[in-house]
Amino acid sequence: MIRHEALESLPVRAALPSLAGALEEHGTSVLVAPPGTGKTTLVPLALAGLWGAGPARRVLVAEPRRIAARAAARRMAWLLGERVGASVGFTVRGERVVGRDTRVEVVTTGVLLQRLQRDQELAGVDAVVLDECHERHLDADTAAAFLWDVRETLRPDLRLVAASATTDAEGWARLLGGAPVAEARGAAHGMRVTRRCSRTSRRWYGGPGRAGRRRAGVPAGVGEISRVAGMLGGLPAWTSSRCTGVRRPPCRTRCCRPGSAAGGAGDLGRGVLADGAGRPGRGGLGPRPRAARRPRTGLERARDGTGLTRRGTAAAPCGT
Repeated sequence: MIRHEALESLPVRAALPSLAGALEEHGTSVLVAPPGTGKTTLVPLALAGLWGAGPARRVLVAEPRRIAARAAARRMAWLLGERVGASVGFTVRGERVVGRDTRVEVVTTGVLLQRLQRDQELAGVDAVVLDECHERHLDADTAAAFLWDVRETLRPDLRLVAASATTDAEGWARLLGGAPVAEARGAAHGMRVTRRCSRTSRRWYGGPGRAGRRRAGVPAGVGEISRVAGMLGGLPAWTSSRCTGVRRPPCRTRCCRPGSAAGGAGDLGRGVLADGAGRPGRGGLGPRPRAARRPRTGLERARDGTGLTRRGTAAAPCGT
């Protein structure tokens, strides 16, 4: 079931008549539309005749990245109330989801370039949309040059659309042989700023002023860190030394290792963690320090798993 309400709410609908007229007269066009207006999802459906009163065509949409190609295909399939691979499919490196009735195929620029090398005429394709054409890289520039060459020599009926939000419209119009420019305006939405101080923010900062400015429950200054360190006076020495910034030799006992059961919180400069958690980004498995004693100097070198090497005379016991 086609979601007409979602399709009709996209602001790019206002530019579809001018885009269709430019393609009928000139065969090429440049579409300039702000982000979120529907140029990636609504325009290919309209060109393929899946929405609106246009004729049935087969459309290729070139995206610069694989994640964008998959997301665009899923969004268009959702708007049509279908699954991916029916009327809308995608092809990226190592994955192809298309069907017998697919009329809109989203591909990456690398896949499009390889297809042009195998089949210069692009048999069965009626229109090509170069989405996000402002992202200049080797595959995109080569594919655009090949498409223009194919249109000028082999396929004068091939329609080309260069779409972007921040592109040089005049430059692309000259590149496509004086192509007309179709523009769409974005929709403005009202916004209200509300600041709210939670109990947690009052506990860490002592008032709503700083909480409104910080936007997060992570202490960022020396005063805040010192205040929180005083609140956490009952934690192990390894944690409190990291809170206050005092450099101490790391202890090799289990209770002071980051990520151990008795380890407590992590670095307050990066956020307060729950008991037993290691550093952020490691799935709760914190790095364990490795110590090696140098033979002549008697100094101990400890590596804490982050690439930083710390030196000290000896490992101090807990609580010192």
